[in-house]
Amino acid sequence: MKKLTREDLLSLEDYTEQRESFRREVMEHRRERRVGVGPHVSLLFEDRKTILYQAQEMLRAEKIFEKEGIEAELATYNPLIPDGKNLKATMMIEYEDVAERRAALKRLGGVEHKVWIASAGSDRCRAIADEDLERSTGERTSAVHFLRFEPDRALREAFRNGGAIALGVDHANYHETLDPLPAELARQLSRDFDPES
Repeated sequence: MKKLTREDLLSLEDYTEQRESFRREVMEHRRERRVGVGPHVSLLFEDRKTILYQAQEMLRAEKIFEKEGIEAELATYNPLIPDGKNLKATMMIEYEDVAERRAALKRLGGVEHKVWIASAGSDRCRAIADEDLERSTGERTSAVHFLRFEPDRALREAFRNGGAIALGVDHANYHETLDPLPAELARQLSRDFDPES
């Protein structure tokens, strides 16, 4: 999947004019790429469109319009775009009650390393988490993590051929499996892989 360049971005003025319609389009796209794994963990599988939206929003919020600032933002966001052989996701741990969330984050240290995806013909592909910075300590974890999955050829083929895909978390304090992955999401994710990969 092609990385973003400055040419892909709208100016702050043009983005402001188009923001509402683009936002509606991206929110629908994000709904198609988001999935819950049990009641408290969800994954948003990122792609070029979701990251373009995040980059445009950050440039707008920070009023960044100079070349160096734009390039710095692109350097931050481009690693979140799949490269044709992998999947990238933002993992969110969600509890409505603040006290319950605090307690859960203390129990769920390291949960980001316990996320997996698999098909009947493949081994479990475990997420590689938080490559930019560690978000778990000995005392607690963060509510947001960035994951990368590097599926083997058998799993990529299962995605492309419409095979049943399972997604799970096998942490000692949070053990949930989604089996199978919703068909529309699996179709969306199959497009993240290059045809020849």
